Amino acid sequence: MHTDLVAALDIGGTKIAGGLVDGHGRILLCAQRPTPAQEDGDTVMGAVEDVMAELESSPLWERTGAVGIGSAGPVDASAGTVSPVNVPGWRDYPLVGRVRAVTGGLPVELIGDGVAITAAEHWQGAARGHDNALCMVVSTGVGGGLVLGGRLHPGPTGNAGHIGHISVDLDGDSCPCGARGCVERLASGPNIARRALEGGWLPGPDGDTSAAAVAAAARAGDPVAVASFARAAQALAAGIAATATLVEIDIAVIGGGVGKAGEVLLAPLRKALADYATLSFVRNLEVAPAQMGTDAGLVGAAAAALGQRTGTLAAGV
Repeated sequence: MHTDLVAALDIGGTKIAGGLVDGHGRILLCAQRPTPAQEDGDTVMGAVEDVMAELESSPLWERTGAVGIGSAGPVDASAGTVSPVNVPGWRDYPLVGRVRAVTGGLPVELIGDGVAITAAEHWQGAARGHDNALCMVVSTGVGGGLVLGGRLHPGPTGNAGHIGHISVDLDGDSCPCGARGCVERLASGPNIARRALEGGWLPGPDGDTSAAAVAAAARAGDPVAVASFARAAQALAAGIAATATLVEIDIAVIGGGVGKAGEVLLAPLRKALADYATLSFVRNLEVAPAQMGTDAGLVGAAAAALGQRTGTLAAGV
């Protein structure tokens, strides 16, 4: 039987998704379980095993030749372990070995979730056709990944491109990571909302204090909401410009929940980027919204597994 499919896992603090994916990035079968994030490590692994069991029960499983995992991080691909910040039961958890055992010894490729989304956007989304790209996830946190020279660049541990923890404000607030003034501390959804509230923004009668509510207020012209998004955009622009200057990317793709704010974020981001990306080789840097949506994690994990098998980013690329 020809093994033309890969199994993909997308593991986050809220849900564990699995899929069987073909060489064109199509998800032929999906399974999902809630992440029991506050339980012990083996309970969390039980949810992963439930997802895998559902995939393995399909007749398509016999066409599956490898497994790709995109996981919330930090991950350590060299050791096959994961330590997701929002899943305290998993610290240096041997996820690759456990998944390999469940699948009867199939090869398993592990990358961070930001790298997975980057792989998806480069294979099938907004970064398609670009050999050098930064893809960012701006959400509860800020993550990302790199494509360099036409190939996914996960780095030795699978975390390369983690732009959220570039420091862009040397005297800024301390970040939970231990550094100061990180992009994430300024541009993540919760921090956009926090800054708006501290500045005197008042939520509507529904009491919604999310970044999406701040985005809606900014769209309606609320000056405090506009200012909070402008500050987030400035931090993102500084991080993107630093990355572009270092490795010469030609497109930055913005995804994640905050990325869905659209021009409320992208317009000030492009304006701020013009102030930071001033050297000739970064001046024409394109900024684009992500295209892959909620399937990005699965498609990207599949791309990484296919890339290991074919020596490229994904089969046929």
